[in-house]
Amino acid sequence: MSVYKFLELVGTSPNSWEEAAANAVSMAAETLRDIRVADITDLDMHIENNKISSYRAKVKMSFKVEKHNI
Repeated sequence: MSVYKFLELVGTSPNSWEEAAANAVSMAAETLRDIRVADITDLDMHIENNKISSYRAKVKMSFKVEKHNI
């Protein structure tokens, strides 16, 4: 039996939505193990001076919950 938890993050990038999503997963992977699925739930852009300053991707990901012995 396995149990999974969901986490929602917003990744950003000055270049693309794909890179923004990858940044969110990469950052999460620094502290989480066994990330299984990532779903992009929303995409948007931040605009400054009538130009795109950053792309943002809201990413919902799941990871396996582990038991830890104390």
